[in-house]
Amino acid sequence: MIALVEPGQELTPELISRYSRQLMLPGFGEASQRRLRAARVLVIGAGGLGSALVPALAGTGVGTIGVLDDDTVELSNLPRQLSHGVADLGRAKTDSLAETVSATDPSVTVVTHRERATAQTLPALLEDYDLLVDGSDNFPTRYLADDTASLAGKPLVWGSILRFQGQVGVSVPSVGFRDLFPVPPQASEVLSCELGGVLPSLCVTVGSLMATEVVKLITGIGDPLVGRVLFYDALTARTQEIGYARAEGTPAVTELVDYELFCAGPSAGDAEELPSVSAAALLAETREGEARLLDVREPHEVAARRIPGAAVLPLGELEGGAPVPPELLAATAPLVVYCAQDPRSRRAVRLLRERGIDAVYLAGGIRAFAELGGETIGAEADAEPRVEPARGGRA
Repeated sequence: MIALVEPGQELTPELISRYSRQLMLPGFGEASQRRLRAARVLVIGAGGLGSALVPALAGTGVGTIGVLDDDTVELSNLPRQLSHGVADLGRAKTDSLAETVSATDPSVTVVTHRERATAQTLPALLEDYDLLVDGSDNFPTRYLADDTASLAGKPLVWGSILRFQGQVGVSVPSVGFRDLFPVPPQASEVLSCELGGVLPSLCVTVGSLMATEVVKLITGIGDPLVGRVLFYDALTARTQEIGYARAEGTPAVTELVDYELFCAGPSAGDAEELPSVSAAALLAETREGEARLLDVREPHEVAARRIPGAAVLPLGELEGGAPVPPELLAATAPLVVYCAQDPRSRRAVRLLRERGIDAVYLAGGIRAFAELGGETIGAEADAEPRVEPARGGRA
């Protein structure tokens, strides 16, 4: 792997003493430490993930860290945003986080950007940094970060947390977050950390993993999570990894768009009550051989776990006008559409019903079906990968 940053100035005796424990790491050495001191990293979010990963980056020796956030510290933040304290209530999170870093190492420069990441602000800010880190808590920012980094030709480290699960990945111009999740879930179907909750210690775990990926990219050591996404389940203390690649024919990102509109999807504002089928009812249908199934997930998800006999048509292709396989339209019973949980299948059902196709979505998705004892097959059939689009973030 090629190091992202060239080594900076020689280390002073004080710095050699400070970083002595990592300087002795095999394959690390003084050159890696000098790369870190010369590096400039821009972090989106000073909340749950940001308040964990920024001090970790500073402690490792990253010389300049930009922090982009417009939020202030609230009481409900304190259990999981450990860089903020009671005395910081009402303060800008960027200022509180910068003060935390300064107390540990005043020689690290923290540049505070008290504003939101937007298509107008982020590209200009990123020009002054070597790579981008996304610890945001919403889909529009996540896709904005991925596209901005890609257009700038710079890597992006991203992370996400919700309830007891976390995800970490690395995007580069050739493959990134958009390739893993080409279609965002509809805004009305996204469970936020505010509503779904998050385990406080998960912020530290995922933030530390993100910081490690940043260090690997800067110094050129190890194997970054490029074309791979790491899933962590705190309840079982298990990790899973799924590889992915850019699909053939995927159009290149050439400009930034309206990400609020993009993430709202073509069915935004549609309040239609969609018909569904329970996992129990589908289990009975599959045992009787009566179910017609359509899987609208991405190929890497289908390879990991699928319901036998289901046809596959990713949601992005369906939204692009791809036809439903004719054999699924021959019977009179409704077509059952499923994804990992059900956000994407709901969007698919809306589209299918607009085409005059009688379709219902599987409530709870393949996960609910498998938990009930339904038959699934695939490379990860026994591990139940968490592959629904990344939720949560700075919490």
